[in-house]
Amino acid sequence: MAVTGTGTPTEHRLTGQLRELGVRPDRPLLVHASLRAVGPVAGGGAAVLRALRAALGPDGTLVVPAFTARNSDTSAAHLERVRGLDEAGRAAVRAAMPPYDAGTMPCDEGLGVLPELVRTRPGALRSAHPQTSFAALGPYAEKVVSGHRPDCHLGEDSPLARLYDLRASILLLGTGFGACTAFHLGEYRVARPPRRTYRCVVREDGAARWWSYEDVALDDGDFAALGADLERSGAGTVRTGTVGAAACRLVDLAPAVDFAQGWFTRHR
Repeated sequence: MAVTGTGTPTEHRLTGQLRELGVRPDRPLLVHASLRAVGPVAGGGAAVLRALRAALGPDGTLVVPAFTARNSDTSAAHLERVRGLDEAGRAAVRAAMPPYDAGTMPCDEGLGVLPELVRTRPGALRSAHPQTSFAALGPYAEKVVSGHRPDCHLGEDSPLARLYDLRASILLLGTGFGACTAFHLGEYRVARPPRRTYRCVVREDGAARWWSYEDVALDDGDFAALGADLERSGAGTVRTGTVGAAACRLVDLAPAVDFAQGWFTRHR
């Protein structure tokens, strides 16, 4: 279903466009956003955050990925950073990597501006996973972020599973299905998913230490194709529209995860 809107991208107009798109206060909203795609807004990113919260209302809960690759030497970001360095250079980078701290460690820059705005907002809560945390604002924030096991990136003991249970929606605000983190929950739900070892720096008893753990081997390389098939299938509600200058999709999370689980079984 297509929804369109025109006009100056003010905070008030963004709120109206979000509501027109179908953002509802009775279910949590997981947002992946490119504020550059939204375009200039009076008040900048803070105004976009206020528009999202206004569209959700006081009963709505806003959730964003608050991932941190900077404390892991098995992340794609780290491997790219040390590419071409000699052994001494790699060791120096690794020695300088900080341990995860939910209260102070900034979100990865690649996530865009919005996650850091949410994370630092008074009242925001953040989950405990040292690499794939989520931040949330609203009545269901604690329910969403609590119990995020440190050896479960995006599976049954992560905020994604809680969002599934709460029948959350996903807002792709100027981003494509390639950024749709919820699809990862489908990876955990296939039979015998491949696994791998991850490693990161954590804080224990006030000191930093390296910690290794095994979890599902995450792969978002085919998420764009998966999302295109989801949209064509009609298996999950996908509403399209414009917020500011950004092309957007609003997706029901649970049907999208169910579709992804079946899609991975057939295509991987």
